[in-house]
Amino acid sequence: MGTHYPQGGFYQLVLAMKKVAEKQGATFHFNKTVEGINTQNGRVRSLTISDEIYKFDAVVASSDYHHTETLLKKEDRNYSEAYWKKRTFAPSSLIFYLGIGETLPTLKHHTLFFENDLDQHIDCIYGDKKWPDNFLFYTCCPSKTDDTVAPKGKENLFLLMPTAIGIHDGDAIRESYLTEMLARIEKHTGITDLRSKIEYKRSYCVSDFISDYNAYEGNAYGLANTLGQTAVLKPKIRNKKLKNLFYTGQLTVPGPGVPPSIISGKIVAKEVNKIKTVPYETAI
Repeated sequence: MGTHYPQGGFYQLVLAMKKVAEKQGATFHFNKTVEGINTQNGRVRSLTISDEIYKFDAVVASSDYHHTETLLKKEDRNYSEAYWKKRTFAPSSLIFYLGIGETLPTLKHHTLFFENDLDQHIDCIYGDKKWPDNFLFYTCCPSKTDDTVAPKGKENLFLLMPTAIGIHDGDAIRESYLTEMLARIEKHTGITDLRSKIEYKRSYCVSDFISDYNAYEGNAYGLANTLGQTAVLKPKIRNKKLKNLFYTGQLTVPGPGVPPSIISGKIVAKEVNKIKTVPYETAI
């Protein structure tokens, strides 16, 4: 049915889902850290959230699967550290968010810069696990479609390059790749001195995925879709030892990507409705 862009940016979908959930009675707590999953008699009884205890009948964790399990006692986890080390993860990303001080008439909403050999870039991600020499990248300029994401006469520019997980991503290495990305954009669009037009710049990479999302080794897309990590061979949506703990998101069934991650939540919701709740006091 084609590719659709939500006016106001992709975050509008997040706000819409929040609104739907609130109409159904959901309560959101922001800027709170889940520090522990407290269990007893084969069930989750409560969460420790910013040093306070909250009781729950069931818990659905959409945080990074590996991180969620570190909040449990080792004997309650589905998978060991050795299991995660053997997984093949999809790439991380080097991302730049740029505000450009003038319009860029020769740049489109979506542009793929695939001048170099794809296999070489892939080998750096999955084989050598290093920064690529001859890389490919993607450019998105949503202000071409949506005039609400940048001031009039200016552009909103997003650059993305897939990278290996777990690599060092200091400012110097990030800037070196930005320099080449800008040069290649200039070469193919006829734009000149693009760096001087930048009014806002923010980079995002491996260490940011770790600090903001507790993403395993900074992955951005979950597990790679290899045969041994497909369908029933993905991490399970249900905790094997705790009857009322479930997992959603890109690291479980059906897999990475926004639609599959949302579908995983729908699958889990049906499973949650099947469990029998046990009053907290009875369990104690």
